[in-house]
Amino acid sequence: MAHPACLLVILLQCIQAPIPVGPSTPSGPTFTGTGNRAASTLLHTYYTGHGKWRACDVRRCDAANVDWGDDSLTYALVLRESATNNSKLRGVLNALTRTAATYRAPCRQISGCTLLSDMPEWDAVALADEYQLTKNYAALAKSEAAFGAVAGSPVYSGGACPAILYQKPGGGDTHAKTLESQANAVKAALLLYSATHSSSYLAYAIAAYDAARSYFLDPRTALYTVYVIDDGHVCRQVPHRFFASVNGLMIWNGVELSQDTGQISYLQQAIETATTVDSNLSDGRGIYADMQAENDVEEPLIEGMFALALRGQGFARSWLLRNAAAALSARTRNGSFGRFVDGPPPATEVTAWQTNGGLALEIAAAALAPGQSVKLARPWSNAKLVQRQITKLPSALSFRGSGIALLGTLGEQCCTSGHARVSIDGHQTVDETGIWQNKDAIGYPIPDTILFTWRWPSVGRHRLRFLPGIENSKEGGAFLHLVGYELLR
Repeated sequence: MAHPACLLVILLQCIQAPIPVGPSTPSGPTFTGTGNRAASTLLHTYYTGHGKWRACDVRRCDAANVDWGDDSLTYALVLRESATNNSKLRGVLNALTRTAATYRAPCRQISGCTLLSDMPEWDAVALADEYQLTKNYAALAKSEAAFGAVAGSPVYSGGACPAILYQKPGGGDTHAKTLESQANAVKAALLLYSATHSSSYLAYAIAAYDAARSYFLDPRTALYTVYVIDDGHVCRQVPHRFFASVNGLMIWNGVELSQDTGQISYLQQAIETATTVDSNLSDGRGIYADMQAENDVEEPLIEGMFALALRGQGFARSWLLRNAAAALSARTRNGSFGRFVDGPPPATEVTAWQTNGGLALEIAAAALAPGQSVKLARPWSNAKLVQRQITKLPSALSFRGSGIALLGTLGEQCCTSGHARVSIDGHQTVDETGIWQNKDAIGYPIPDTILFTWRWPSVGRHRLRFLPGIENSKEGGAFLHLVGYELLR
């Protein structure tokens, strides 16, 4: 078998043509092969060749290079390059720098300011990542400007908990403060501290990290909810919205802060969150189950676990390899991955917001265990398709099987309000996001989307209950419309 570095050279020499995937050897493919396939999918399915990312895996999707969907693909590409200590894709990263948004002076007044606070922070991280690999000072300048667009503006502070950021200037109509803004601001500051050695960035990161733990950390677990509603009088968590993105960001931030400050407590906090993700946010087979929120991205969680694995945390390495092997069942013919890594391959277009996690998993596994064989299991090829309309809340679904994937139209009433809680065998999922069916980042409805997947180690009788989503200013009220499900015996 060729050395992994040789295989990478072959990949990088073939940027303009897809890499052929030959038949598996009797022992099965290795993580090197699945990692190469993931990198090829990034370059040939989602990257346009002109410094932009497609929003989904079909040509009709818009191409851009801004905010969390596009940035998550940049993160996956940077993970590939940094994990292999290779700079052959520097031209792609420089092209992404050229097309990245240029942020001007920070808003000084709420009136006329429409910029959401999380968008520049996602971009600041992507640009700082690009700078680390390319040393292109344009990337550094754009990253600092993106970071300053929020950190230097007074319009995102205020309220009853001014230490954390409003998503909309002055709170807007939702009064929401999102950890997507706060945790990305911490990571951006840490990356900029690494690049510039300016102590002001480190001081900002420490203060913003402490504030995030004060307001977003769940009072009973080591997980972080993603939303706090601050109406100017009191700050209340939207409980148990344990997005992959923000928990992964806080894991990575803890690891990096421990290294930058020498304080072991930050690393301990990262480990506590990561082990809780492993134990509490998995399906019955121990595979990560991301609830349906189209504005969540999984790649930061992969990065957080990878950072721990590189520091000798065996549970994080095991989590990555176990999930990377399982995710191959959710890979489509073009190499994209569905959001649910223990689910079936999507039958319709796959968005950037969904695929980034599976791609990053294969890239991380290839770096950690390049020669390890992985079984290409396709359990869902024998699943039974059942057509059944479910719109009433509450309602229930009983069945006998070892796995189920629920189908419906993502963004049926586009593009935000409408969600449902999910109970499995009498217990609500720990991540209470449940099925947020109408949150559709791509901006148009996608029929026959997999909205929820769960698997068990063996066949048994199970019961799902669907409960009305509790109305809040971010997720709206109750909504559910299932058209059927795939049942795995």
